[in-house]
Amino acid sequence: QAARRATRIADMTPIVDRPEPALGRAVPGHWEGDLITGELNKSAVGTLVDRCSRYTMLLHLPEGHGAEQVRDEMIKAIQRMPERLRQTVAWDQGIEMARHLDITATTGVTVYFCNPHSPWERPTNENTNGLLR
Repeated sequence: QAARRATRIADMTPIVDRPEPALGRAVPGHWEGDLITGELNKSAVGTLVDRCSRYTMLLHLPEGHGAEQVRDEMIKAIQRMPERLRQTVAWDQGIEMARHLDITATTGVTVYFCNPHSPWERPTNENTNGLLR
């Protein structure tokens, strides 16, 4: 099951390939994303947090949180950003990002995937007693 889970998203770009400016917090436009689900995963909201400013955008997902819905809302959110803030996005390996190549093709923003079970690779979105770090 672990091997199958590791390959369920095709063509993932690993977070270790993220450009140098994305590693710090000095350059705006490098985002950390996550999906927050409600009780029994029946509802969800997506988050995009800029590493530099901590500005947070929410992805409205009233019709579900599958790969197509998340893709569509990610594209809308990125297209609302000024171009200079459209740099990179880091995300975990949740299946909701299975359409990440569509996001990149439409917006030019590459999605970088964290290693499994490594929330510290997205420290702004890592849940620490419900507070953003």
